[in-house]
Amino acid sequence: MHATRAGSDGHELAVSPEIGTWLERRSGRADDWTAAELVAAKRGRTVSVVIPAKDEEETVGEIVRTIRTALVEAEPLVDEVLVVDSCSQDGTADVAADAGALVVAQDDVLPALPRCRGKGEALWKGLAATRGELVAFVDGDLYDFTADYVVGLLGPLLTRPGVDYVKGFYHRPLAGEGRHEADGGGRVTELVARPLLNMFWPELSGFVQPLAGEYAGRREVLEAIPFVTHYGVEVGHLIDLIERRGLDALAQVDLGTRTHRHQTTQALGRMSAQIILTMLDRLKRYGRLSMPVPPATLLAQFQRSVAGPGTGIERDLVLTDLTLEERDPLAGIARESGGAAGRGAAAAHVAGGDLPRTA
Repeated sequence: MHATRAGSDGHELAVSPEIGTWLERRSGRADDWTAAELVAAKRGRTVSVVIPAKDEEETVGEIVRTIRTALVEAEPLVDEVLVVDSCSQDGTADVAADAGALVVAQDDVLPALPRCRGKGEALWKGLAATRGELVAFVDGDLYDFTADYVVGLLGPLLTRPGVDYVKGFYHRPLAGEGRHEADGGGRVTELVARPLLNMFWPELSGFVQPLAGEYAGRREVLEAIPFVTHYGVEVGHLIDLIERRGLDALAQVDLGTRTHRHQTTQALGRMSAQIILTMLDRLKRYGRLSMPVPPATLLAQFQRSVAGPGTGIERDLVLTDLTLEERDPLAGIARESGGAAGRGAAAAHVAGGDLPRTA
């Protein structure tokens, strides 16, 4: 991977030797491995695939069928396929079950806990509800999913000593309204996450898609870190893991192309704000930035509305509470509660010390 470029003053720019070496050692492609090769490399280890899904009846069934057909029946690589139904209003749960997945309702996992909402909550509940020694997470809204996604994510964990966590990356086309950009997706990554990571955690600058929803890790590693309950979960993982495990424990794999339903600009704004709050929390937590005044967590947005005939076009003020919540590491919950069966005794907490808290 070429990683140098001339700056405006003529001097050559280059990533640090650490990043350059990491890119060579810890980057791969999904087709570097076959399912059969990884079955041989399992050596008795078990694998769970967790699919968080909210109103994904259009896509989740095919994802489950693909995994079961290729990686459960044809090659016994995956031992458990779990769909976490995140309060869907459509037929997501029935479609996933018909395709062969074990389906759990998000709020039915560890029911003694106070309820939380968000993608990170579904992921954490999925981790709690599975038992595989290796756990792969796959988003439930993919249109062009192939079994190679799971094979690629598991490859480094099963064949490369020292790798604890694997992040997927891919080409993300942006299509719609008569336009098509081959790499136009990932707008929050390029406008928010990547600039901030390069500023404050340059060790993570080698990740092509730091916000990717496809990744895998060793259970003991995943259970040792907290899960932000909203869209900050992925960047929170990377930051916590680089701080605790170091760069060499992380890897990334090219999964090809990812096509999924794109969010509205306002939805991306809310997602961006959640990611920024997560990063501000980690900056404070790890002593990288002092914040005498905590960030506000109320996001004001404006959307166009037609008030009625003859009144013209107005703007409605839309407010969203983005207070940062996260779940404690599952390992600590198990220890405090006397084992996995007692995990329901723990509670969610609001991260960030003196950051604003929910009532």
